[in-house]
Amino acid sequence: MSDTTQYCTFWVGGLFLGIDVLKVQEVLRPQPTTRVPLSAPTIRGLLNLRGQIVTAIDLRRKLALPERGNAEPPMNVIIRTDEGPVSLDVDEIGDVVELHADDRERPPDTVRDERRELVTHVYKLADKLMLVLDTDKAVSN
Repeated sequence: MSDTTQYCTFWVGGLFLGIDVLKVQEVLRPQPTTRVPLSAPTIRGLLNLRGQIVTAIDLRRKLALPERGNAEPPMNVIIRTDEGPVSLDVDEIGDVVELHADDRERPPDTVRDERRELVTHVYKLADKLMLVLDTDKAVSN
């Protein structure tokens, strides 16, 4: 019997991404953020999560994707890190999927370099490719 992992899935740009549900603290509707002057371009700002200040990372910028524009504001996937919770800004939340470790593959050569360093592995699903995001690298500057 092979090991399985449950992944919280979401869309950023045209990419379908997933992270281990054990790293997810919660998923929130769009939250107001406060911009931080002179911060890294990937930092969208800070948000107040029930009195706790949380950094919001713009995954579109981190993954070298086009700006969101005037579309819907981003959803927030709050993840647990060693330094505390961090928000990953995503376009749309997907489902939780359970996948077997035996089915994962290395990222294909078609994944651009700046994205490949943020992806640990991929799963070929019935109708799409799911990239598994390395949350440690996604939140580092």
